Amino acid sequence: MPRPKDPEGPRAAMIDSAISLIRRRGVAAVSFTDVLQASGAPRGSVYHHFPGGRAQLMAEATEAASSRVTTGVTRALTAPQTSAALRALADMLARGLDKHDYALGCPIAAAALGNEPGAVAAAGSAFETLRELVAGKLVEDGAPPERARSIALLVISALEGALIVARTERGPAALDTVVEELSEICRAATGDR
Repeated sequence: MPRPKDPEGPRAAMIDSAISLIRRRGVAAVSFTDVLQASGAPRGSVYHHFPGGRAQLMAEATEAASSRVTTGVTRALTAPQTSAALRALADMLARGLDKHDYALGCPIAAAALGNEPGAVAAAGSAFETLRELVAGKLVEDGAPPERARSIALLVISALEGALIVARTERGPAALDTVVEELSEICRAATGDR
């Protein structure tokens, strides 16, 4: 079913629709036809807005999704301690799963696993940004910088994995378990016992 017209125009509608389709199907299973149908954008707008074709659309959709995820993570990281920030992140992920009846996954992970090099690169950049944000929070809370980067990689990887498991289990238990374990690691690294 086509979506209502996007007030920001067909380009924004195509990017939003591509993100939704990537979250549902993965990059490899999303075509321009699917995006046009979902967005309601006119066929002629495809190469006008994305002269680089499908590869450009997938890369830009990944970048847009990454920006949105980064905004949510940044907001969660304003919590007073890393463990509280992790809880906020897990709650944000759980709400997203529940809101979409466990049918949508992380668009960044889907792009990273996809077949478009530009989207894979954009996903890699997004994961690096998220790692830096989490590491910064850990350093702010007292962790040594090198240890903070290592733990941040563990945090991002574990949350992505828990998101996948939560989706398959159709419940947030995996996210809760991972946050409890990560919180212990973070508290030990920051000296917050």
